[in-house]
Amino acid sequence: MNMLIQTYNKIIIFFLFYMIPCAQIVSENKGHSERVTSLSISEKNPEVLVTCSRDKSALLWNIKYGQNVELKPIKRLNGHSHFISDVKVSSDGQFCITGSWDKTIRLWDLNSGKNLTKFIGHTKEVFTISLSNDGRHIASGSADGMIKIWNSLGHCKESLKDPSGSNWISIVKFLPNPEPLILSCSWDGIIRIWNVSKKSIETKLFGHKGYIFCSTVSPDGSLCASGGKDGIIILWDLQEGKHLYFLNAGGNIINLEFSPNRYWLSAITTGGLTIWDLEFKSQIEETRKNTWSPKDENSISFPISSTWSPDGSILLVGQHDGSIKLFKFDIDDSNNVW
Repeated sequence: MNMLIQTYNKIIIFFLFYMIPCAQIVSENKGHSERVTSLSISEKNPEVLVTCSRDKSALLWNIKYGQNVELKPIKRLNGHSHFISDVKVSSDGQFCITGSWDKTIRLWDLNSGKNLTKFIGHTKEVFTISLSNDGRHIASGSADGMIKIWNSLGHCKESLKDPSGSNWISIVKFLPNPEPLILSCSWDGIIRIWNVSKKSIETKLFGHKGYIFCSTVSPDGSLCASGGKDGIIILWDLQEGKHLYFLNAGGNIINLEFSPNRYWLSAITTGGLTIWDLEFKSQIEETRKNTWSPKDENSISFPISSTWSPDGSILLVGQHDGSIKLFKFDIDDSNNVW
């Protein structure tokens, strides 16, 4: 029996260390003068990438895929008067929205680079935005403790707030559900699932012992991963409304992203970048902050934000110095777990 267990363990170790492809850095590009706070790629037009930054601008890029992935800046979107905290690109790649510390949200035409609509209504910084699945509605979360639902004309259709508290809203996400549901995270450490039609909270998820900085929802909407100041990643079953397990990230968690086709989770912490295989609850890739830019000991080029390409082959990482680093993975479409 012991021999069987040892053999099984050896097979698992071999699989984890030799069969899983490691990341290869294929490109590094700089387009912003300050930290890259968010990145977003069009789902149906994956050549379209938009990034945003604390330099108060958003930047449209063209991605050329191949053996050597190339990023080419196309046009800069100017208009916000303070840090831009979040950006989301429409599924067709024709439009994007940005949220800013100047308390506004803006809708942009990516073909012309023009600002189409300015959304005014929040009284404090906008930290997070989300596009509905049909692209017709926008959700925003702010330091004023409000979640607002907008149409594309800039009209606020709903305002949601938990009467039991007024904490900063750090994350809002439309869930892929026939009924309009929104997931929100806040600085009180609670995750809330909102029913937009009923203007009510359906579920509260408790488990974090500090601020929640980030969360991500699996492509099929069944799972959520969240993290923040307590350094613990919590995996949640959204259908059952309960936590599944914890991962110790070893530092404040800044960004989390599910792979679109593998049971993987990328995590950016104050210590660096880690990619987890959630099936084995193991790390398959780790780049520590102190080795992120080995050529320059004084470099501040460490990770801040990230997004996956729609096919899961590229992880794009926004950095503190305003640059973007691309990690390439070998993928097998036949192994899509979602």
